[in-house]
Amino acid sequence: MSDPMLRYYLSMGALFGTVLIIFAMKYISAAYQARARARSDDAYRQLAEKATSVQTQSATSLSAMQTDLSEINARLAAVEKILKAVE
Repeated sequence: MSDPMLRYYLSMGALFGTVLIIFAMKYISAAYQARARARSDDAYRQLAEKATSVQTQSATSLSAMQTDLSEINARLAAVEKILKAVE
């Protein structure tokens, strides 16, 4: 091969190689972003499940507290009734 043909092939190879490298980098970047998004979605899903669990526990605890408060109010009313009867 002559020197001008070699230069021509090298320049075409560099041109097409650059295009291939750019598309490869774009593909790798998109794949990395998709993996990161999937991990983020999984973490958000776990956080939402944990929040739901904690909210259920809080509702149960609040219900128990309301029951106890009602019981205390009933006892207090009975004590007040007894004290009024004593006076």
